[in-house]
Amino acid sequence: MNKTAIVRCEHFNAAHRLHNKIWSDTKNKEVFGKCNNPNYHGHNYDLKVKVIGECDPDTGYVIDTKILSDLIKEKVLDRFDHKNLNLDTEEFKDLNPTAENIAIVIYKLLKAELSSQFDLKIKLYETPRNYVEYPY
Repeated sequence: MNKTAIVRCEHFNAAHRLHNKIWSDTKNKEVFGKCNNPNYHGHNYDLKVKVIGECDPDTGYVIDTKILSDLIKEKVLDRFDHKNLNLDTEEFKDLNPTAENIAIVIYKLLKAELSSQFDLKIKLYETPRNYVEYPY
């Protein structure tokens, strides 16, 4: 087996508020601090999408980077870039938009479009010092 990984790096900006609807305002403030700002706050997210598979003997590609780029644009960037995740997206109407949950949602959106022959890993940077990986 000659499994190889290709990684596509993307970037998007989005606002969110971390908030648990079943908790009191006091508890939300205690747990989420500044991230619970009722007026929301934003991040410049850096996204790394890793597709792992065997190279096609005819093309030498794991996956054509143009296809991967278009898929990320359609399923992630068009959906989340310059949006308020809490208010503007179906995915986070009832799901707290933590970096962990955003990464899981992105994984599911992309995995559904990829052939089962590929493994997929998502790395999402919320800040240059904080990132999540899914699956781990």
